[in-house]
Amino acid sequence: MPVTAVAILNNPRAGNGRPLRIANWLQQELTQRNIAYRVYTEEWPDDFTAYSDIWLIGGDGTINYFINRYPDCNKPLALFKGGTGNDFAWKLYGDKTIAAQLEQILSAEPQKVDAGKCNGHLFLNCIGIGFDGEIVRSMKNIRLLGGHIGYLLAVIRKIFGFREHAFTIFCNGEQWKEKFLLVMVVNSSRAGGGFFVAPGASIKDGELDMVLCKPRSLLQRLRYLPVIEKGKHLHLPFIVHRKIQACLIEADTIMDIQADGELISGEKLSIEILPGKFLFRY
Repeated sequence: MPVTAVAILNNPRAGNGRPLRIANWLQQELTQRNIAYRVYTEEWPDDFTAYSDIWLIGGDGTINYFINRYPDCNKPLALFKGGTGNDFAWKLYGDKTIAAQLEQILSAEPQKVDAGKCNGHLFLNCIGIGFDGEIVRSMKNIRLLGGHIGYLLAVIRKIFGFREHAFTIFCNGEQWKEKFLLVMVVNSSRAGGGFFVAPGASIKDGELDMVLCKPRSLLQRLRYLPVIEKGKHLHLPFIVHRKIQACLIEADTIMDIQADGELISGEKLSIEILPGKFLFRY
């Protein structure tokens, strides 16, 4: 299934203008390769019948917006790193340059990729509840400084004053009814521009990874932040890690929730895996 005609969907508000530069470069490359394309910036089409592939330029929020606007899309997708975090694009393409990524996409066969669903809202990378949601609410530093540095600064600032919330969590026949510092359900392995929350997570295994962190003192929060960043935390006694296909999470109040970096809210969350929901070239 070769790439013959591409709809390039650009998010000009992502990545401090980087998507526009990537779009211009892609136009030159596709013209040289005699591959048909059209760039969409402000207005995206309702129908993609005329295209073999859809390429998005942006970050996790851009792809999250796309899959929720076009939940039944069956065209092969690709995601170019034009956002601040780019965690899902990293899962697909690693640290490749844009040029190397283009070569990979053009030679790759489409592969099925899992998605998750939280109260009807689709996600590809992760769901973060409570602490992680409040980090995303304070997005100013992230937008100004860039993904991982901005996220890290926001985390450090929030660490000093955040109070754990009580949750009731059901999955795999188990139940937890206690306070947690961190409640995350992830499809991919990385969040926050470089925190390896579930380093072994796969996007095509038909499962999600649930990671819970029990309450920690201020000193312990600071001590273990770099451990979590490097993905060396899953064996720790205050971490709960489960492979799941579905879970129910009830909080003691309406919570801030980040879905692929986009802010939503809720108090009772029903989360499930959608195996092989979308096609990606990678």
